[in-house]
Amino acid sequence: MTAFPLTWLYAPGDRPPVVAKALTSGADIVVVDLEDAVAPDRKAYARAATAELLAELPPVPVHVRVNALDSPWAGQDLAAVAPAPGLCALRLPKITSPTEVVRIAQHAVPAGLPLYALLETALGVEQAYAVATAHPSLRGIALGEADLRADLGVRHDAGLDWSRSRVIVAARAAGLPPPAQSVHPDVHDLEGLAASCGHGRALGFLGRAAIHPRQLPVIERAFLPTEEEIEQAETIVKAAAADPGAQALPDGRFIDTAVVTAAQRTLSLARRR
Repeated sequence: MTAFPLTWLYAPGDRPPVVAKALTSGADIVVVDLEDAVAPDRKAYARAATAELLAELPPVPVHVRVNALDSPWAGQDLAAVAPAPGLCALRLPKITSPTEVVRIAQHAVPAGLPLYALLETALGVEQAYAVATAHPSLRGIALGEADLRADLGVRHDAGLDWSRSRVIVAARAAGLPPPAQSVHPDVHDLEGLAASCGHGRALGFLGRAAIHPRQLPVIERAFLPTEEEIEQAETIVKAAAADPGAQALPDGRFIDTAVVTAAQRTLSLARRR
């Protein structure tokens, strides 16, 4: 898996042909969904099909989003898929407290299995840092914006920006990677997706979840550095190599260790181009 995954493609666990296509879509990570995308009467089939898929190593990393921990299906989901050799990580929906993460990490899954917490309520957002530091097995947090939008009664997209920034800051304060942005629900609105990705990148997200393969190239383009950004990063890194101390470049830009670190990350991302 790339050090900087940018695309996370969801596929419903009860539709194995769709999952198979997702695995060849070019997504960095495929997320097999046992939760919202699967009707109650299809939960058992989705669980069994996913366990069968993960009995062998898939061609790309696969995460599984299990059902909410307080649902009737979560325990069965964890028992079926957590031990599977092909599972890369579990995504835990609707997390509201660090104790939920600790309980799963210590009692319900193999030791060290990577976990990702999805914060989808006002309470979850308020607990963002506590969740992010709950257990060493937790490798990332992210928002579930559809549920959060409903919980907050938000009518316009800008109403979620405070929650987005809260989660981004919590992740970085906990030493976790920048979160991936939540899905854009309109699979035909690629222009709107690109604009939304640009806004998300400006806030500090890195990469984005998708619900259709056609969204993947748009997401990747939006989060990759531009030629101008690459050129600027190269200038900064070269200047720092010649003079490790803080300095001003000929064009007036001041650089120090933090600026150099950001430039190095830009160049790492640029290698995907």
